[in-house]
Amino acid sequence: MQCIVNRRAQFSASHRYWFPELSEAENTEKFGACANFPGHGHNYVLFISLQGELDEYGMVLNLSDVKQVIKREVTSQLDFSYLNDAWEEFQEILPTTENIARVIYKRLLPYLPIIRVQLFEHPQLWADYMGNSMEAYLTVSTHFSAAHRLASPKLSDEENVEIYGKCARPHGHGHNYHLEITVKGEIAKRTGMLVDLGALNKVIDDYVVEPFDHTFLNKDIAYFAEVVPTAENIAIHISNILRQPIAQLGANLYKVKLIESPNNSCEIYCTNQKSNSGMMTQDEPVLARL
Repeated sequence: MQCIVNRRAQFSASHRYWFPELSEAENTEKFGACANFPGHGHNYVLFISLQGELDEYGMVLNLSDVKQVIKREVTSQLDFSYLNDAWEEFQEILPTTENIARVIYKRLLPYLPIIRVQLFEHPQLWADYMGNSMEAYLTVSTHFSAAHRLASPKLSDEENVEIYGKCARPHGHGHNYHLEITVKGEIAKRTGMLVDLGALNKVIDDYVVEPFDHTFLNKDIAYFAEVVPTAENIAIHISNILRQPIAQLGANLYKVKLIESPNNSCEIYCTNQKSNSGMMTQDEPVLARL
């Protein structure tokens, strides 16, 4: 039986986004504060996913052995290091979150049956790499606060209460929504970036966070005048809003995760669908409620 196991590790390191062939002004224009001398640091958290058959002892691998491999090949070399100089790969391609994940995968592959590296630069930014050439995933986490009422204008108050319960009360209720936006793309061979992070954050802020924050969704967001603002519908609407602006940045929207409360969240996966003619059609959302 195939099974996936995950091992957590961590290291603290600094890095700098800097091209020696550019002037200080050009580097600052390109990378912003990340170009500042002598660099900046993070407490990185690393998750290594491994896949294999269960052995007679009920294990895919002895996790003590896995721990030693990760320490020997990765964390002992990167902990308290200046990443730009730590590994030769980072002298060719900058040590961005997504590129660090890619290089860690490549370095562990000869020793472990690895299928994914997930690297958190901080709790609001992380990357996933699955071994597919230069393709990676980058996730940004943010939040907004809003009120809503779960009630269809096509139904009576009694019918809405029957369907939505307390959530149909006439004055609504509020949530601190946590939003995770995952984009997919190719890591650029010089910058190490699959997307300009500053530009991605601005798109999310301009198109979602600022318009949605401190609103009554049913009344302040035109889309929800006729559509019930369930977590699922909010996530679908956000995915529709963000697809084109993110595509203009050179990346693809992969997933929208909306956490309504600690007990309730949903995910929208944006996948390309083929028509009967074989042509690619517009992305369609695939919903998973957690």
